Formats: sequence, structure tokens, C-alpha cells
Amino acid sequence: MGPPQTHSSARCESAQAEGKYTPASNAESALDADVEERRFRPALRGCTAYNICMQFTIRNVPDTLEEALRRAAREQGKRLNQVAIEALARGAGVTGERRRRRDLGDIAGTWRKDPAFNSALSAQDTIDEEMWR
Repeated sequence: MGPPQTHSSARCESAQAEGKYTPASNAESALDADVEERRFRPALRGCTAYNICMQFTIRNVPDTLEEALRRAAREQGKRLNQVAIEALARGAGVTGERRRRRDLGDIAGTWRKDPAFNSALSAQDTIDEEMWR
């Protein structure tokens, strides 16, 4: 069994299975079919390899991000490429991990009345008529 397929490579192979890319469809003889088959096979492999090993070029990476990725790669003993892929996957939400969220549940309902605080707030609600002339 080969490497796992991406959606696009599976699409290439399913198109062949559905007869959309049958190499022999244009052949007039068995010899022509054999020639067509040999011409088609590398294209299918290329389509699959291209989609499995997709490469990106990311331009204008901010210095702070580059430094953070390089530092993480050093600290984790991984290649920069692997750390960048992991960061992209986390950012896109495709890692399967639950994201930690801050819901403030630990402090909800803990407000206590404080007369000094209320006094400071009410002083801020006073409009200085001289400033608004």
C-alpha cells in the first residue's frame, strides 16, 4: 500500500477509474494503447506526487516570527520546516488538539462591592463644564 492520498491525488486516480483519463481511449490499436499507457502513467504518478508533497513559498515572514520558529526548532531538536508545518497546522485548527481558551470562568461571580472603587468611578462620571466650553 502506498503513502496516504490527499484529496487531489485521490481525485486524479478516481478520474482514471471513472474513465475520464483512459490512456487507451485515443488508441486505434493495441500498440497505440500500450504507447498511450506508457505516456499516461508518469503523468498520473506526477499528479499524485505533486499533491502528496505540496510545497509552498512564504514571503515577507516577519523577523520576530522567523526568530520564534528557529528558536522552537532548536529547542525541540527539529528541522525548521517541521516546526513551521506544525505551527501552520495548529493555526489552521487541523491538529485534532483542543485549543485552550480563556473563558474567565475562574473569576466570574467573584466581584465584591468596594466603596472606594465606586467612589473613584463616580468621580470619572462627573462632567467638567469648563473643559467643554
